[in-house]
Amino acid sequence: MAMNVRTVEVVINRDAAAVYAYAHRPETMPLWASGLASGLQPAGDHWVASGPLGTVTIFFAPPNDLGVMDHTVVEATGVSTYNAFRVTPNGADAVVVFTLLQAADATDESFACDIDWVRKDLTRLKAILEGEADATI
Repeated sequence: MAMNVRTVEVVINRDAAAVYAYAHRPETMPLWASGLASGLQPAGDHWVASGPLGTVTIFFAPPNDLGVMDHTVVEATGVSTYNAFRVTPNGADAVVVFTLLQAADATDESFACDIDWVRKDLTRLKAILEGEADATI
């Protein structure tokens, strides 16, 4: 059965290459991805973070020239979530798009909260990259 899907997109007034160069690095993510505020620690071919879901393992797409920042989050319970995340050139600007899939056990209300959370994080990323927000935790 197909899951409900929503995309959250934000236009950032910066070159797509600059947006990708900043946003794809796990070291910068705690500055704008609020669920990772405690930081990420490298652990071989993946990263480990503590946040609202507890301790999670994150596998990131390798650096690339296509703006692909996909990542898989594996919770301590073993539940794995694939997250499609892209930066696409939009003239002199960039559009970042995060695709959310509603898990089978997620309520419509919790899915709406996830959408709002992603929108808030992408808006924070935009503010940092456009120089409107402090990039410190």
